[in-house]
Amino acid sequence: MNYRRFLHGAKFWFWVALFVAYSAGAVGLVMIDTYDDRYRQLSKVTLTSVKAQEDVRRAGASQVAAVYRAQSGMPFASLPAGSTFQVVWPDGSTETMVIVDPTSSLGVAPVKDTQVTAAEVTAADAAR
Repeated sequence: MNYRRFLHGAKFWFWVALFVAYSAGAVGLVMIDTYDDRYRQLSKVTLTSVKAQEDVRRAGASQVAAVYRAQSGMPFASLPAGSTFQVVWPDGSTETMVIVDPTSSLGVAPVKDTQVTAAEVTAADAAR
Protein backbone atom coordinates (compact mmCIF):
# COMPACT_ATOMS: atom_id res chain seq x y z
CA MET A 1 0.00 0.00 0.00
CA ASN A 2 2.79 2.45 0.86
CA TYR A 3 4.56 1.48 -2.34
CA ARG A 4 1.48 2.39 -4.42
CA ARG A 5 1.10 5.73 -2.67
CA PHE A 6 4.79 6.47 -3.23
CA LEU A 7 4.53 5.47 -6.88
CA HIS A 8 1.44 7.64 -7.37
CA GLY A 9 3.20 10.61 -5.74
CA ALA A 10 6.32 10.07 -7.82
CA LYS A 11 4.27 10.04 -11.03
CA PHE A 12 2.47 13.21 -10.01
CA TRP A 13 5.68 15.12 -9.22
CA PHE A 14 7.33 13.83 -12.39
CA TRP A 15 4.57 15.37 -14.53
CA VAL A 16 4.65 18.60 -12.51
CA ALA A 17 8.42 18.87 -13.00
CA LEU A 18 8.07 18.10 -16.72
CA PHE A 19 5.40 20.79 -17.12
CA VAL A 20 7.50 23.40 -15.30
CA ALA A 21 10.58 22.52 -17.36
CA TYR A 22 8.61 22.76 -20.61
CA SER A 23 7.08 26.09 -19.59
CA ALA A 24 10.47 27.52 -18.71
CA GLY A 25 11.91 26.33 -22.02
CA ALA A 26 9.01 27.67 -24.06
CA VAL A 27 9.42 31.18 -22.66
CA GLY A 28 11.95 33.00 -24.75
CA LEU A 29 12.81 36.33 -26.21
CA VAL A 30 11.12 37.08 -29.52
CA MET A 31 13.56 38.49 -32.07
CA ILE A 32 12.18 40.51 -34.96
CA ASP A 33 14.54 41.27 -37.83
CA THR A 34 13.30 44.35 -39.66
CA TYR A 35 15.33 43.40 -42.74
CA ASP A 36 12.64 40.79 -43.42
CA ASP A 37 10.33 41.66 -46.34
CA ARG A 38 7.23 42.15 -44.21
CA TYR A 39 8.94 44.79 -42.02
CA ARG A 40 11.42 46.41 -44.40
CA GLN A 41 9.01 48.83 -46.09
CA LEU A 42 7.22 50.07 -42.96
CA SER A 43 7.28 53.86 -42.83
CA LYS A 44 8.64 54.13 -39.30
CA VAL A 45 11.29 51.42 -39.77
CA THR A 46 13.16 52.21 -42.99
CA LEU A 47 15.74 54.62 -41.55
CA THR A 48 15.59 53.69 -37.87
CA SER A 49 18.58 52.60 -35.81
CA VAL A 50 19.56 52.75 -32.16
CA LYS A 51 21.05 56.19 -32.83
CA ALA A 52 17.62 57.63 -33.74
CA GLN A 53 15.55 59.55 -31.22
CA GLU A 54 13.64 57.45 -28.70
CA ASP A 55 10.20 58.45 -30.06
CA VAL A 56 11.22 57.37 -33.57
CA ARG A 57 12.44 54.00 -32.25
CA ARG A 58 9.28 53.56 -30.18
CA ALA A 59 7.08 54.28 -33.22
CA GLY A 60 9.05 51.85 -35.38
CA ALA A 61 8.98 49.13 -32.75
CA SER A 62 5.24 49.64 -32.25
CA GLN A 63 4.68 49.26 -35.98
CA VAL A 64 6.82 46.10 -36.06
CA ALA A 65 4.97 44.64 -33.07
CA ALA A 66 1.61 45.33 -34.72
CA VAL A 67 2.66 43.51 -37.90
CA TYR A 68 4.06 40.62 -35.85
CA ARG A 69 0.76 40.32 -33.96
CA ALA A 70 -1.31 40.55 -37.15
CA GLN A 71 0.63 37.74 -38.84
CA SER A 72 0.80 35.42 -35.84
CA GLY A 73 -1.60 32.57 -35.27
CA MET A 74 -2.97 34.18 -32.10
CA PRO A 75 -3.02 37.95 -32.70
CA PHE A 76 -4.60 38.85 -29.36
CA ALA A 77 -2.29 36.61 -27.35
CA SER A 78 1.06 37.37 -28.98
CA LEU A 79 3.14 40.17 -27.48
CA PRO A 80 0.77 41.18 -24.66
CA ALA A 81 1.51 44.10 -22.34
CA GLY A 82 4.66 43.49 -20.33
CA SER A 83 6.31 41.15 -22.83
CA THR A 84 9.71 41.92 -24.31
CA PHE A 85 11.13 41.46 -27.78
CA GLN A 86 14.37 42.29 -29.51
CA VAL A 87 14.40 44.43 -32.64
CA VAL A 88 17.17 44.19 -35.22
CA TRP A 89 17.01 47.50 -37.09
CA PRO A 90 17.81 47.69 -40.84
CA ASP A 91 21.39 48.88 -40.19
CA GLY A 92 22.09 45.82 -38.00
CA SER A 93 21.84 47.53 -34.63
CA THR A 94 19.71 45.85 -31.97
CA GLU A 95 17.77 46.74 -28.85
CA THR A 96 15.28 45.16 -26.53
CA MET A 97 11.80 46.66 -26.21
CA VAL A 98 8.96 46.09 -23.77
CA ILE A 99 5.26 46.33 -24.64
CA VAL A 100 3.63 49.00 -22.49
CA ASP A 101 0.28 49.42 -24.27
CA PRO A 102 -0.50 47.16 -27.25
CA THR A 103 -3.19 49.53 -28.53
CA SER A 104 -1.07 52.70 -28.66
CA SER A 105 1.05 53.90 -31.56
CA LEU A 106 3.85 54.56 -29.05
CA GLY A 107 2.98 51.59 -26.85
CA VAL A 108 6.52 50.21 -26.78
CA ALA A 109 9.40 51.40 -24.61
CA PRO A 110 13.09 50.58 -24.98
CA VAL A 111 14.70 48.65 -22.15
CA LYS A 112 17.48 50.77 -20.68
CA ASP A 113 21.06 49.91 -21.69
CA THR A 114 20.14 47.23 -24.25
CA GLN A 115 21.04 49.23 -27.36
CA VAL A 116 23.86 47.71 -29.40
CA THR A 117 25.11 49.63 -32.43
CA ALA A 118 25.81 47.95 -35.75
CA ALA A 119 29.55 48.54 -35.29
CA GLU A 120 29.47 46.70 -31.96
CA VAL A 121 27.55 43.83 -33.53
CA THR A 122 30.07 43.42 -36.37
CA ALA A 123 33.00 43.70 -33.93
CA ALA A 124 31.50 40.95 -31.78
CA ASP A 125 30.96 38.77 -34.86
CA ALA A 126 34.54 39.34 -36.01
CA ALA A 127 35.88 38.36 -32.57
CA ARG A 128 34.22 34.94 -32.81
